[in-house]
Amino acid sequence: MGEMEIRRELPEDFAKTEAMTREAFWNQYCPGCVEHYLVYLLRACPAFLPELDFVALVDGEVVGNVMGVKGVIQCDCGTRQEVVTVGPLSVAPEWQRQGIGAKLLACLKRDAGEMGFPALLLCGDPAYYQKQGFLPAESFGIRTEEDEYAAALQACELFEGALQDSAGRYCENPAYFVQESDAMEFDRQFPEKERRSDTPGQRRFQEVVKMRRKAGDILYNQP
Repeated sequence: MGEMEIRRELPEDFAKTEAMTREAFWNQYCPGCVEHYLVYLLRACPAFLPELDFVALVDGEVVGNVMGVKGVIQCDCGTRQEVVTVGPLSVAPEWQRQGIGAKLLACLKRDAGEMGFPALLLCGDPAYYQKQGFLPAESFGIRTEEDEYAAALQACELFEGALQDSAGRYCENPAYFVQESDAMEFDRQFPEKERRSDTPGQRRFQEVVKMRRKAGDILYNQP
């Protein structure tokens, strides 16, 4: 590996970040991907946190990116807690499994904590994110907006006890709900790639998506 640098994303990185994100997610969760379009959309989102938009570069080339956006927990006690929604987190395929994603997350955690945010939340594969210090959001009584406990919903406290009284429904910013047709139109500006179905990543994604239950189905015990 050449010399790696992690810094905040600059406007001159935008096109490179989108192209890298496309490569990282292509055919992973669905035929093609939408994440490169999501990266494009998030920069214009009012809840976007440019201070938490990091790129990893090797020899000047963008090989990784992570973004942070304001999210909200509507707590059962009636309060509203602002948190950071993490994602997308992407690393170029040829640079994966070399710790770049972990380094990007560490930078985001550090700066989010310094900005006063109590916690990070995201939807992702628990097999990866629990190695990065995340816990099932269910551990804190945090559910999806649809009032479900979901294995994919992960939380990371930025200081001890930050989510102690945060049981409630977590609401992602609406910008995350990308229209696939719009993403396909955006994708036309990139070189054509084969869209595949039933990849290992897609099968794992479907497994994780099914790991969810309504809050009332099983008695929840606070840890």
